[in-house]
Amino acid sequence: MEVRGYATAAEWVYGQAVNRIGHCHPDAILSLAEVRQVHHTALSPVWEVAPHPDATDRETPGNFRQHDIRPFPGGMTPVSWPLVFSEMDTWVEEINKLDAASLSFPESLAQVHCRFEQIHPFLDGNGRTGRLLLNLILVRLGYPPAIIYKRERSRYLDGLRKADRGDTGPLGEMLARAILDNLYRFVIPAVAGPARLVPLSALATPNLKAPALRAAAGRGRLRAVRNASGRWRSSRAWVEEYKASRYDRDRHKRGRKGER
Repeated sequence: MEVRGYATAAEWVYGQAVNRIGHCHPDAILSLAEVRQVHHTALSPVWEVAPHPDATDRETPGNFRQHDIRPFPGGMTPVSWPLVFSEMDTWVEEINKLDAASLSFPESLAQVHCRFEQIHPFLDGNGRTGRLLLNLILVRLGYPPAIIYKRERSRYLDGLRKADRGDTGPLGEMLARAILDNLYRFVIPAVAGPARLVPLSALATPNLKAPALRAAAGRGRLRAVRNASGRWRSSRAWVEEYKASRYDRDRHKRGRKGER
């Protein structure tokens, strides 16, 4: 149920990149109503089966918490519940002032993401909702989403703790790298022509991962160009050529085995 709710909310968030449907002004990035909507969509399926034991009837998915919660390990203390609405109103105002073209944008993004977790507006599901809102902000500003993988969870939480103490650099760097990774992995291959040279990571697929492409380039089986920093670049056309030649080699090997 938790996965289903998150997937439904994520589908809506990522759909905003191509089809903006929401409750905010066309010139705004985000509205308070959309914050509630994302939380409601992500949490409702699991809430129907296992509601939070401390929740009142006014703290259901999409509604802000109405009692205080204890400080978290590491020292972060969520704001007192009577201040949640005004703090969230201010938070949305800060979101709508973000300058996507600024060189300090990754750190500004880290700051507002951390601030959401400091406010902790909902009784449950703040982490999931915060990451979904982070990506809603990004796609509305024309960026690819920043996906935080499970293997990166400890580094992400460490970045949040440092941001809570005023050092947004590590979290900002992590978010910037995640955005760049998705730019290379999904956006560039979609817009690049078949002959355009791009990093191998942008050409990887579930069946042909980047390490295999690097190995093929190193052995001379995949046509690729190595830049001054040692990173390989190739094209979709060259990768298709390599895949065809690999298929021919495999078929030839099977034919030789059948002759024995």
